[in-house]
Amino acid sequence: MNAICQALNYIAGTKTGLIIYDVCCQWIIYFMEKISQSRFLTLPENFKITPAVGKFHLGAHIRECFYKFSLNLIEGLGQIDGEIMETLWAFLDKVLRITRSASAAHCHELMDDYMGNGNWKKLVQISTHLCLECVL
Repeated sequence: MNAICQALNYIAGTKTGLIIYDVCCQWIIYFMEKISQSRFLTLPENFKITPAVGKFHLGAHIRECFYKFSLNLIEGLGQIDGEIMETLWAFLDKVLRITRSASAAHCHELMDDYMGNGNWKKLVQISTHLCLECVL
């Protein structure tokens, strides 16, 4: 909660924000409650948070959650699935065999290296995608 409040207080001039979380339907209730009870947690004045649940996780929620938290029904949002970590699972399966016999520290190092390598590849290859979109 503190990290979100701190981040939102550093966004100058922004009046709205989208928070996508697997259980945002419950989380947002307690988030707002905790902020109102805290002397230290604050949000910018007149800031509106739009809570949403990622498309993969929304299917497991109750029916009322769909129309309240669906990314498909948020005006002006565009197309997004809201599932960042889940898209990495297929790639992380490759590392799974190596980490089974590793200690906790070694497992952490392997995952950190693997994710860093993946992020580096995305960074290097993004220019190819950006240039293609500019030409089209």
